[in-house]
Amino acid sequence: MSSALIAIPSDLPGGLEAQVSAHFGQCDLFTLVRVENGAVADVTTLHGVDHAEGGCMVPVRLLADHGVTAMIATGMGMRPLMGFQSANIAVYRHVGAENVGSALQALLDGNAEAFAPASACNGH
Repeated sequence: MSSALIAIPSDLPGGLEAQVSAHFGQCDLFTLVRVENGAVADVTTLHGVDHAEGGCMVPVRLLADHGVTAMIATGMGMRPLMGFQSANIAVYRHVGAENVGSALQALLDGNAEAFAPASACNGH
């Protein structure tokens, strides 16, 4: 992954040391990591949004509007997965990462599993 803007649902306060939120649609915020030439170039945060109106597509639109190209999540339903795919945002599964930084490193090392429709769960 040479250049990307990666979103990771995070608990407060966000950043590489934050815990990964188990629910991307209800996370406190997203840690956004810009990767250039395979290395971290910038880390920022973006507050999550209430998705009561608009459902699971609200966070999809939020991240797409901010130029996100990839996301790391623990689980996701079919509808948001299809939304991310239609927005050209690749979605990867993180399993057991200690924090945002370790989930990111797994992706950069090629050890993150891409979500596929068959691997989507009912939750999000």
